[in-house]
Amino acid sequence: MDQPVRTCVGCRRRSSQSELIRLVARPGTVEVLVDRRRSLPGRGAYVHPDPACTELAVRRRAIGRALRLEGVDPTQVSDLLASLTDPQQASPTWSGSGGTA
Repeated sequence: MDQPVRTCVGCRRRSSQSELIRLVARPGTVEVLVDRRRSLPGRGAYVHPDPACTELAVRRRAIGRALRLEGVDPTQVSDLLASLTDPQQASPTWSGSGGTA
């Protein structure tokens, strides 16, 4: 069976879903979380775990647009994505169960 294909909101390249990080908004807020298990409800935004892609996604404010949210804090998203690409700064949302902190 083929893997689902998604588009990275940073570089806009298509990749298999397993190669991308899924981001969702915490219900009722504009806080962005990592959905490690890809099981949280709601719209998802996908980004490569490459610092260049994550920086581009934050700079273009593409994550908020993909999640259809206004008021997403670019600093929170930037910090979250930086912690994913730097193992020394492991975020609880990345290592936690299902992306909930």
